[in-house]
Amino acid sequence: MSKFLIVGLGNIGDEYRNTRHNIGFRMLDAFAEASNIAFEDKRYGFVGKGRVKNAEVVLLKPSTFMNLSGNAVRYWMNEEKIPLENVLVLVDDLNLPFGTIRIRKQGSNGGHNGLGHIQQILNTPNYARVRFGIGNAYTRGAQVNFVLGQWTDEEEQQMPDRLNVIKEIIPSFCLQGIDKTMNLFNGK
Repeated sequence: MSKFLIVGLGNIGDEYRNTRHNIGFRMLDAFAEASNIAFEDKRYGFVGKGRVKNAEVVLLKPSTFMNLSGNAVRYWMNEEKIPLENVLVLVDDLNLPFGTIRIRKQGSNGGHNGLGHIQQILNTPNYARVRFGIGNAYTRGAQVNFVLGQWTDEEEQQMPDRLNVIKEIIPSFCLQGIDKTMNLFNGK
């Protein structure tokens, strides 16, 4: 039976709860809720375990803070004996318009510190990721405030529809693989 590690990137703590940078947590929460998977506070993160048909899924929200996410990913890959090709990372992306969802099987970190640390710790950029566009509607020098800011009312209204797509992407990745999932969902 195949086992998959699905990682949502974010920062723990109430002050980060509904920020753009925490969309990785929010995507994972949406999938967990739809799949009746509960999280437990474990080593390096909040972990939930469940199934997607004949696949086992381990859901991880690292508690290491964004910039040290690689430590949690490596630990849970080793702990659960999950190969790199069965890892999927959910992350925010400034370079995509709000709500755009892009799936990649590898790539650069695009300046994202969480992806950068995972790449550094795993010593490879060759892991799958789902990038959720948060847009870049900020003035020069205001990037941090934008990324750590709350969603607008308009964005919040569109969020359920975007999160429903994520609830389809994760099972597709586990059951059909990254290539087929990219073909099905990229550009939609």
